[in-house]
Amino acid sequence: MIAMLPDNVKKVFNENLWYIATCGDEPNVVPVGFKRVCDDGKLVLGALLLETTLENIKSNGKVAVACANPLTGEAYQIKGTAELVNEGEAYEHYCKLTKDTFKGAMELKCVVLITPERLICASSNEHNKEEIEI
Repeated sequence: MIAMLPDNVKKVFNENLWYIATCGDEPNVVPVGFKRVCDDGKLVLGALLLETTLENIKSNGKVAVACANPLTGEAYQIKGTAELVNEGEAYEHYCKLTKDTFKGAMELKCVVLITPERLICASSNEHNKEEIEI
């Protein structure tokens, strides 16, 4: 069963920049903007420039994604497993978005589909580091 994220968490992730962290020979973290939370609770992002990130995912599939609302300070970290996908609805969506946005200057490599396994509060308040049930 897919983890269902609370609505307030989905809102923060859907409205703000994400930072995806992976690890291979060394830690790697990059911002991502082509992203969304799917209805089924998975996270999806369109991979355009994520060379090291994609290599690390191929190697071990482990990811962490952090996101924060800079105006409210509400912040979360999701830890989970990622897979690289080159077909299906999400792939077609990001192919079209890439073509419409970059007019051929960039191409979609794949989509990264993340299954959340843990949700942790990253807000700077009394709930920092608390795990939220999903």
